[in-house]
Amino acid sequence: MVGGKVGTEDLDVCFRNLGVAVGGGEMGGGAIVDWKDLPMELLMRIISLVDDRTVIMAFGVCTGWREAISLGLTHLSLSWCNDNMNNLVLSLAPKFTKLQILTLRQNKAQLEDDAVVAVANHCHDLRDLDLSKSFKLSDCSLYALAHGCPCLTELNISGCSAFSDTALAYLTRVCMNLKILNLCGCARTATDRALQAIGYNCSQLQSLNLGWCDGVTDKGVMSLAHGCPDLRVLNLCGCVLITDESVIALANGCHRLRSLGLYYCQNITDRAMYSLANSRVKGKHDLWKSVISSYGEEGLMNLNISQCTALTPPAVQAVCDSFPALHTCPGRHSLIISGCLSLTSVHCACAFQAHHAGRRVMTHHAH
Repeated sequence: MVGGKVGTEDLDVCFRNLGVAVGGGEMGGGAIVDWKDLPMELLMRIISLVDDRTVIMAFGVCTGWREAISLGLTHLSLSWCNDNMNNLVLSLAPKFTKLQILTLRQNKAQLEDDAVVAVANHCHDLRDLDLSKSFKLSDCSLYALAHGCPCLTELNISGCSAFSDTALAYLTRVCMNLKILNLCGCARTATDRALQAIGYNCSQLQSLNLGWCDGVTDKGVMSLAHGCPDLRVLNLCGCVLITDESVIALANGCHRLRSLGLYYCQNITDRAMYSLANSRVKGKHDLWKSVISSYGEEGLMNLNISQCTALTPPAVQAVCDSFPALHTCPGRHSLIISGCLSLTSVHCACAFQAHHAGRRVMTHHAH
């Protein structure tokens, strides 16, 4: 819930409109003469429709509202807060103890460890936490989350450059249900050691962003491929040290992989592409049937090989032919090859279909 500024006069207008809508202020035989008279069910319905600033303002209306919101609020975003977010989190965390989704994305770094510790101490049901661009946070925050929020399934710490791989490894040993993890730009955090811990502890992981974590090597990626067979989205853009061995391990171990980012991974060669192309054949019979029934598409749907200048057209064409969901046609670019001038001849199935359709039309007119 994110929106613009809402004042008390807006609440008053809403209340007067509500009174008209329910027949002059009567509901269920009882007169509604003030905001505090609203039934909890109706109040929570209203809260679900307004922005987060209004929710915080509504929390101060009366004791009944405070209790209702404390028990009923599960989603909160404070990304609109450009100043004093840290103090706001310190104030709200003890009150909103049933939160399951909390977004604290910042345009400028405001959060400090004490705010995250407060969240960990009070919001034990938290499932999804966004701390992106929190440059001021230290390992203390990750340790606190490990102790206080063991049910986390989604964690975004992209741009949190101060976290160590030791703290992340510790968190994975407790938060073993992680499914989505964003470590983009966390070069100090996302080391091979951390990836080994993720592969060992987080077997349910489905999405991992390692963009521009330039210390990652084949050793870390191979650990992921072995330990996270359900991996579906993996961003390795800018991981300049990885080689074909990483892609081969992913092709052999992660048959549900749908999106793979290899931008600027210039050590990748045709060998990796042929491995991807062949992976569809290897797992086609039983495994792909389950993938199709669950997702409606087979295998890779997005592949970014921009600036992978060692690749040749035949190898990339083999991947494109193996995965019909990869497109090079205008408006549907899911096979991204920018910066690879030698690959301009690669085309998806749509191009061939259009070509054959054109030939059929020409043949028909000729007859």
